[in-house]
Amino acid sequence: MIRTIVVISGKGGTGKTSVTASFAVLACDTLLADCDVDAANMHLVLQPEMLKKIPFTGSEVAEIDTGLCNSCGACAEACAYDVISPDPYVVDPMACEGCAVCPLVCPCEAISMRPEESGHWFVSETRAGKMVHARLHTGHENSGKLVTQVREVAAELAREEGLDQILVDGPPGIGCSLISAVTGADLAVVVTEPTVSGRHDLNRVLDLAEHFRLPVAVIINKWDLSETASDELTAGCRERGVQVVGRLPYAEEFVLAQRQGRSVVEKEGPEADALREIWNRIQEILISGK
Repeated sequence: MIRTIVVISGKGGTGKTSVTASFAVLACDTLLADCDVDAANMHLVLQPEMLKKIPFTGSEVAEIDTGLCNSCGACAEACAYDVISPDPYVVDPMACEGCAVCPLVCPCEAISMRPEESGHWFVSETRAGKMVHARLHTGHENSGKLVTQVREVAAELAREEGLDQILVDGPPGIGCSLISAVTGADLAVVVTEPTVSGRHDLNRVLDLAEHFRLPVAVIINKWDLSETASDELTAGCRERGVQVVGRLPYAEEFVLAQRQGRSVVEKEGPEADALREIWNRIQEILISGK
């Protein structure tokens, strides 16, 4: 059985990717998947060597065949987004939302929907093992579909490689891309911080996890910025039956490691020791189911 751990956060900037990169280095027999497709940055730490690059088609745009078009203007009148211009009638592909209303109203069947490349997904080799990752083109949507694609490719590759664990760097927030990232996961690890926004967004993520009956654990990063707020976060998690598996201090070592293209655990220190303890605790939870 292949187990899936997804590291997530209710907001950006909590240190989620730094934590995930450290877990990737600590893990054994693990495939990596970067599902933060809107702003992927795991590659900055793990410096992958690309093995495969595949286009991702996540949407369609309308296209008018000027040879068939009789310039009746029905399409432009029906377009709610005002992306069709006359003389001759053409569609602005950058502005088209792909709603497919114009082909329905065209009396001469001059309009068709064509697939549009929205990004790429990759399979790469890193010093922590193989990684599946992706990048959405600027301004394009359907990040949830691309996350699902990354998850499916990662699962298939893990089976081929005989690996028993997938480690996912999930997107921030609680939108469709996060839901795609955590669907079917064995454990979601939420990285939060002792701030007002951190507490608010942690509760949103925990609400989502509860809705989908997703096992969850919490890491409090930069806990020493406010010991009182960290204690309140811990108490709040305890009331909800959620384990806090560890606390990480605010430390410049995280930034210095990123500047060097390394994870924190590749350099000895108290931060690396704390991350090792947290990773071991996560493995215990997966094995015991508690």
